[in-house]
Amino acid sequence: MRFVPSQPDRTDERGSAVVDFVLAMVVLVPLLLGVVQLGLVLHVRNTLTNAASEGARHAAALDRGPADAVSRTRERIAGAISGRFADDVRAEPTVVAGAPGVRVTVRAEVPPLGLWGPAMRLEVSGHAIAEDPP
Repeated sequence: MRFVPSQPDRTDERGSAVVDFVLAMVVLVPLLLGVVQLGLVLHVRNTLTNAASEGARHAAALDRGPADAVSRTRERIAGAISGRFADDVRAEPTVVAGAPGVRVTVRAEVPPLGLWGPAMRLEVSGHAIAEDPP
């Protein structure tokens, strides 16, 4: 007589991979979308900051004023992301490190959930010291 060990009682595991996949995606998809959205908001903020700084440097040059800063900032924003972020741009003379200069402030609303949801308000600014006449 030969001894044959009995097989352990196995349950049917067909379809368990689908359940595992769904459970993993419930966690991973929102995490991935959150990282992408954070990247988009940071991109918009950095672009607005760069445009404000560029506008301030443009206005700080000789024979230019705050109106030139506003137009230059709006051009940079519209060229980089969208003109809808350039609705509230302000430029004003200011003092930078004890010297006369220009400050450009940009206020924009960025939807934190892509195209939906309540808007998140961003306010960024850039400044530059005005050039002295020769």
